Amino acid sequence: MVDWQPTSRFCFLCGRENPVGLRVHWENDREAGEIRGRVNVPEHFNGYPGVVHGGIVAALLDETAGRTVLMDGAFDDLMVTLKLEVAYRQPTPTGTELTVVGRLLRRASSRAEAESELRLPDGSVAARGKVILARPPAAVSSRWEPERAFWKVEQG
Repeated sequence: MVDWQPTSRFCFLCGRENPVGLRVHWENDREAGEIRGRVNVPEHFNGYPGVVHGGIVAALLDETAGRTVLMDGAFDDLMVTLKLEVAYRQPTPTGTELTVVGRLLRRASSRAEAESELRLPDGSVAARGKVILARPPAAVSSRWEPERAFWKVEQG
């Protein structure tokens, strides 16, 4: 049985109603301690013809690492990124089925550290990310409340 993670309405990466979003769906692999998502980045998000823009790669790594805290959690477990380090290993092609994988490395009540990878169809790593996450201040998280009702699982 696949254990899908919830998505929002308008997030650029997972938003179900974002007309220009990537609509990634992440699943939990509890046995491996990982989350995984699949994405096919269209050509209009290129940096060079046929190559995904580095900012899009970074966004995929950031979101995937950030979602690792949701494997056993919910809306109230959302954190924000304090630091993102990206290592670009090889060009990431547009128009290709890619896999993003995330693992939670450490977690405390207010902070977490996670890593993520963007993999090509042959399993090789196109890019790696390392992320430090933190519980957001109430002034930030309170603005998320209207979205709570729409934060749900929609199968990919």
